[in-house]
Amino acid sequence: MSSTLARRFCTRVSETRKGNVSLILQSVYGRKIRQITVKPFSASSRKGQAAAAPERVVAERKGPVLTVGINRPEVRNAVDRETARQLLGHFEAFEEDSSLAAAVLYGVGGNFCSGYDLKELAHHSASIKLEQDVTKGPGPMGPSRMQLSKPVIAAVSGYAVAGGLELALLADLRVMEESAIVGVFCRHFGVPLIDGGTVRLPRLIGLSRALDLILTGRAVGAREALAFGLANRVVPDGEALQAAQALAKEISEFPQQCLRADRASAYHSAFDAPCFSQALQFELDHSRHVILEEAVAGAKKFDSGTGRGGTFS
Repeated sequence: MSSTLARRFCTRVSETRKGNVSLILQSVYGRKIRQITVKPFSASSRKGQAAAAPERVVAERKGPVLTVGINRPEVRNAVDRETARQLLGHFEAFEEDSSLAAAVLYGVGGNFCSGYDLKELAHHSASIKLEQDVTKGPGPMGPSRMQLSKPVIAAVSGYAVAGGLELALLADLRVMEESAIVGVFCRHFGVPLIDGGTVRLPRLIGLSRALDLILTGRAVGAREALAFGLANRVVPDGEALQAAQALAKEISEFPQQCLRADRASAYHSAFDAPCFSQALQFELDHSRHVILEEAVAGAKKFDSGTGRGGTFS
């Protein structure tokens, strides 16, 4: 239809009946040319058409291991408010589910997480509200301030930078691919680390190395991260998720009360204990019950031959 001819016609919505809309093409002089009945769009009724927007976070359970993926590959898995909300929900459910023993966090599409979505910060800063008491609300990245009672492993591919690095620091262990990059890239944009980065990073790799990352905002590769103690494993590209899931499965097969008691004591000693003797007291107080509940049974397994010579399978 030529542009001149197109200007001679207009479309009028005539009525709505049982969810259907009648469209009437008519001339500018009011004469009806054609009537079309259109049904409202639904994903189920329009095969082959665009489906509903994908979830920003995807999760899959396999036995006692929960795998959680940030699913915004088009922005290198940058986290906006809705993504943070969904991430928090998945980790809260993980914490509350007694049948889950470990979780894996990764990024869909080749990058772990590029941090908080700066486009949202640039255009919707007035709607971003921060809870002033960190004990009463989540961080901007979602679960980053949580103190979990069960292990989390980060499978790091591509970029894990700025708030993405802070999410990786939430994990107990980090499996990095050879080409993966970590760094405090938000240094270049005046965005502070308010999701635990300045708290967790010095504890993990020491103050001097942490300041090297925090002050310079430079990119750190997987091998340097391994030397720092920031990465726990380095694997070939494309294998981080599989390796992290295997590690999570291995961890989930240990006696869990003992594992969680030792983990809790290590965290308390690193972050909360005011002195050495208090840390020792916490260790004893939170492990005594494990002696009867798991250790005796384990000692009997050893007595029957399990683990002799360092062989456990």
